[in-house]
Amino acid sequence: MSTCLPVALFPSMYKLIEKKGDFLSYFAFLHVKFYLCRQINGTYIMKKLIHWLMVIVLLCGTSAVSAQQRNKAYEDYIKKYRSIAVDEMKHYRIPASITLAQGLLESGAGRSQLARKSNNHFGIKCGGSWDGRSVRYTDDAPNECFRAYKHPKDSYRDHSKFLRSGARYAFLFRLKITDYKGWAKGLKKAGYATDPRYATRLINIIETYDLDKYDKKGGLKWAEEFPNPHQPYLANELLYIIARRGDTFKSIGKEFDIKKKNVRKYNELPKDYEFQGGEIVYLEEKRKKATKDHISYIVKEGDSMYSISQMFGIKIKNLYKLNKLDPETAQIKVGDIIWLR
Repeated sequence: MSTCLPVALFPSMYKLIEKKGDFLSYFAFLHVKFYLCRQINGTYIMKKLIHWLMVIVLLCGTSAVSAQQRNKAYEDYIKKYRSIAVDEMKHYRIPASITLAQGLLESGAGRSQLARKSNNHFGIKCGGSWDGRSVRYTDDAPNECFRAYKHPKDSYRDHSKFLRSGARYAFLFRLKITDYKGWAKGLKKAGYATDPRYATRLINIIETYDLDKYDKKGGLKWAEEFPNPHQPYLANELLYIIARRGDTFKSIGKEFDIKKKNVRKYNELPKDYEFQGGEIVYLEEKRKKATKDHISYIVKEGDSMYSISQMFGIKIKNLYKLNKLDPETAQIKVGDIIWLR
């Protein structure tokens, strides 16, 4: 006798599959129906039924878990800040995936008090050299000092500088820009966070939200175009490189995604200047004064006001002003003290 049990006998299962829209689950479900509609031994039917019901449960369960892993707040955060993370990667050689994962983790996808009220997305504390805005917040200890920013973008830039300038993080920049696992483990090893699972948590976030695609999209294409990139450094909390013979405003601008006229402007150079190699070239606008740890400088052989301004990342007009010197007539000599702030 032929037996055919209708789908209606399994309404809850059918609704689950219909809701999930899972093709594999539905395929398995049709197999169950197929076996129930065959004229075969009853025991065999039950074995097959149990087998395929288990398949359906597993497939539906997998879909549910996958859906639960993706957090909408995380996805919104990624869409909002991914372009900033990629831009920081181009300038500072920090994988965009790592920057985004740290931002998500440290700021709770932008919902932490520090992120909402102070635009601090990476939990960076004031430290001895910080002279910007700050807020007090209880973290590892009560009433700790944290940096505050006007815009989240400033927080991302400060995070890049924090890693680039920290001696304990220097080894990370020898890793490939696509090695997010190495970076995650290295950050933990360097003591960025006290959480023993910090590296694992970063890697899980990156893999759950496919953040490594931002490293590959910008990183591999960039690496192919610039196989021998300049090493970036920091002075006065500003990014700079050492020029090579044959460099031009255009080639440097292309490598770091900066307009060539801005490369010239940041370094106060004439339009027809040709790099000889060895010059300090800033990739952002110089400041009005040096940091607190550089108060003055004693002039050495071969120094000029311009070379000193480049050495410490100070606009040359401000360097003259700090020392009450006339740009048209002033001459400096070995042993002179030049004030930097």
